[in-house]
Amino acid sequence: MSTPLEKVLYTAHSHTIGGRDGAGKTSDGALDVKLSTPGSGKPGTNPEQLFAVGWSACFIGAMQLAGQALKIRVPQDVAVDASISLGKVDNDSAYALAAVLTVSLPGLDREQAQQLVDRAHQTCPYSRATRGNIDVEIKLA
Repeated sequence: MSTPLEKVLYTAHSHTIGGRDGAGKTSDGALDVKLSTPGSGKPGTNPEQLFAVGWSACFIGAMQLAGQALKIRVPQDVAVDASISLGKVDNDSAYALAAVLTVSLPGLDREQAQQLVDRAHQTCPYSRATRGNIDVEIKLA
C-alpha cells in the first residue's frame, strides 16, 4: 500500500521516445540523453545507469540529513558506488533489478558510518521505493 504525498516538494517531468534505443529529456532541458540497450555497443546510456546515479545522489543527501540529526559530520568526499543489475527471476519471462550500494565515508569510524548508512537507508526515497521489491545490499567501503 502506498502512502500519498502530503506535500509535493518537487516534480520532475520527462519525455521519452523509442524505449531502450530511443532518447529522453526533461522539460527544463537539464537532461537530454540518447538511450541504448546494455551491451549493444551503441552510443547512449541506459535506464539502469540513470537509476544508479540518481539513487547514489539521493542516498548521499539522505546521509547528510542523517548526519545533521545524529550530530555526525559527513565527510566532503563521501561517495556511493552503485551497481544496478538487470536480470531474470527463476527462468521466468519477467525481468527484475538488484542493487548494491557501496558507501565510502572517509575519516569516520565504522560505527558512525554504519549509523549514517542505516538511517539514510530508512529515509532515502529510492531506498523506500525499492524496499521489499528488489534485492538490495548496502555495504561500507
